[in-house]
Amino acid sequence: MSTTIYHNPRCSKSRQTLELITQRNIEAEVIEYINTPPSREQLVAILNMLGLEPRQLIRTGEAEYTELGLDDETLSHDQLIDAMLATPKLIERPIVINNGKATIGRPPEKVLDIL
Repeated sequence: MSTTIYHNPRCSKSRQTLELITQRNIEAEVIEYINTPPSREQLVAILNMLGLEPRQLIRTGEAEYTELGLDDETLSHDQLIDAMLATPKLIERPIVINNGKATIGRPPEKVLDIL
């Protein structure tokens, strides 16, 4: 069994989610995605596992969202994915993957559904 968390240690929800995983004695691969963003293929796979469109995984409250003009509804999937890869801070967090299933830890307890 393989568990991965795309983690931002500066985010309280991400820290709480990692703590939930640790409390259950689950050894997870922790990827600090701000420093080590996913590849395009990984991000597309994550979107597919989550059943989300790229826009649904973007943090719209970040200054970069507005600065980069990402509120433009005419942007393509590829353009939105490019923006997330270039500015990983825009990717919603934390994302937990376990046995081919993924969820966003908001609230953190949501990850218990796939563990």
